[in-house]
Amino acid sequence: MNNRLKVLRAERDWSQAHLAEQLGVSRQTINALETGRYDPSLPLAFKIARLFALPIEAIFISD
Repeated sequence: MNNRLKVLRAERDWSQAHLAEQLGVSRQTINALETGRYDPSLPLAFKIARLFALPIEAIFISD
């Protein structure tokens, strides 16, 4: 699954650590999400969508 997480984070000038803190996950989790090595759980995907005020489909793109 591809995602726009890195772009959305960069638009807000947030570090991976800042985003991780906002979501209650590790910076390594953010890195794994951004590089496509990890697909988020449904609850985490909803948290991300709420944080960016976007629908999940606007952040995560099915391959």
